[in-house]
Amino acid sequence: MIWAVIALSIVGFALLGVLVWWLFVETEGVYLGQGIVTWLYDVYATRYDSIKEYREDYEHWFLAIPIMDRIEPKRPITVLDLGTGTGRLPLALLQHRDFEGRIIGLDLSKEMLKQAQTKLAGVPNVTFIHHPAEQLPFEDATFDLVTALEMIEFTSNPTQLLREAHRVLLPSGLLLVTWRKNVFMPGKVNSREHFANLLVGVGFERITFEAWQVDYEQVWAVKPSVQQGYRI
Repeated sequence: MIWAVIALSIVGFALLGVLVWWLFVETEGVYLGQGIVTWLYDVYATRYDSIKEYREDYEHWFLAIPIMDRIEPKRPITVLDLGTGTGRLPLALLQHRDFEGRIIGLDLSKEMLKQAQTKLAGVPNVTFIHHPAEQLPFEDATFDLVTALEMIEFTSNPTQLLREAHRVLLPSGLLLVTWRKNVFMPGKVNSREHFANLLVGVGFERITFEAWQVDYEQVWAVKPSVQQGYRI
């Protein structure tokens, strides 16, 4: 009898460990509230780039070049990077020889923003601000490009975030977000079709999914140039 109790205890502790790992690591605290998500990013901010194993050459080939290919020949451009973290997207764009314009990086983690500011210290055409992505402090039709990499599934209201991205984009403006796969996150990660329908529902068109990482695909979309029956 005692061995059965011990066995059940071991199984129980193992299951508890798996649950804790899933809640705090795999899903980055999203089921525990936005405050926990932000706190976790604050905790790991100084090690985040090494944990993610970012490589500048990969960022150049798989972020900066595709963006510049799609945005050409329009320049200079204004860019808003939601969930900018340690500034990976701003750095990749600013290191591209053909990039001209201004970038604003926005995040809720003050510690992640500190890493971004250190990484891009002295660069005049990039600004980092501490603000929620679901309520953007910008006027309508402000940006040529809005990006949100590896962050939508960890936000409190993905639909509202996408509505705000649509609102602040200029007509014909470009959106780059990511869709996560290969992970169990009920209510946070859905099928490609569901994610595409979500983008259509908030007003985007020309939606395409492209291979990127093991757990993520890039999702490109465009804000229509026609609003309320008039061509702008």
